[in-house]
Amino acid sequence: MSSVEVTGPEPGKEGSSAGKGRELWNWHPPFPMPRSPIAQWPIRPLILLKNLLGGWLPISVKLIIAVIAALTWAYLTPSPDDTRTFSIDWIAYVFFRNLVMLTVVAGGLHLYLYTFHRQADHLRYETRPLQTDSRRFTFNNQTYDNIFWSLASGVPIWTAYEVVGLWAYANGYLPTIGWSDHPVWFLALFVIIPLFGNFHFYWIHRLIHWQPLYARVHHLHHRNIVTGPWSGFSMHPVEHLLYLSSVAIHVILASHPIHFIFHLQSKVLQGPTSHAGFEKITAGTESENGLAIGDFFHQLHHRYFECNYGEPDIPFDEWFGTYHDGTPEGLKHIRSNMKKRGVTRG
Repeated sequence: MSSVEVTGPEPGKEGSSAGKGRELWNWHPPFPMPRSPIAQWPIRPLILLKNLLGGWLPISVKLIIAVIAALTWAYLTPSPDDTRTFSIDWIAYVFFRNLVMLTVVAGGLHLYLYTFHRQADHLRYETRPLQTDSRRFTFNNQTYDNIFWSLASGVPIWTAYEVVGLWAYANGYLPTIGWSDHPVWFLALFVIIPLFGNFHFYWIHRLIHWQPLYARVHHLHHRNIVTGPWSGFSMHPVEHLLYLSSVAIHVILASHPIHFIFHLQSKVLQGPTSHAGFEKITAGTESENGLAIGDFFHQLHHRYFECNYGEPDIPFDEWFGTYHDGTPEGLKHIRSNMKKRGVTRG
């Protein structure tokens, strides 16, 4: 779809009857959203391969983060000689490097899209503003709330995982491979790691939607119904610990420190892009071409809460009945499931 107001009563109306309510989406992909090729039968290998490579080529957020990870390992990471023992010097360096990195990515997107409005509402999912006077948020301000939890909780926990990982690699506690040993496997890990991250995210996400954890932990992230770049990594410390715990796979998965850095940066830096609230970053308001950053699949989760817990790459939501395809029928299905389970969110 082009960036135009949705017309007609459905999809895009929120209300019990046609002609009531308001337009919900400023922009959305065509409904119903396509099913994952993994969930379709018979399986078509060429379509699977195209879907897999489509998330990387010709240029994508994943590819950009892989390049950032390579540069980080080459130029911005202490040497194994330094990381063999814990020292405040190199730990502080990694902390401030991560602090700057997240601030540049999330802050840069926020400035471009929300402060300077360089795209206006072009390819934006919703046009409602980020909240600036609401007791729902820390400091009564959505952006300040999101920045605080991202930097005060997220960056220290991200750094802690990275510090322990670098120390473990340097001391031989994690299985390690090099480019010269297994070049095919070395490259394949850049594809495998995000897929495993999606698998881990679905189940962790389902866990923190369990009511006791939701009320005490995950609700903080779900304050953001209309999301912005800083919303992606704004979480309770317990959620940060769980969310980044997917790197534990490196205990049994032979890898290189660059893969470990890429794994963490993928989890952290894709948060600001996927929650930015725009389908693409474009140069102005006229072009439909640009860098795809949006995740409307997850946008539906922030709107309706009990759906689309995972990512389309691994279709757990389709397999377990929590998939919302954007249509009114999809919404009815999700609300019916919530009613059966006695779940209310908001």
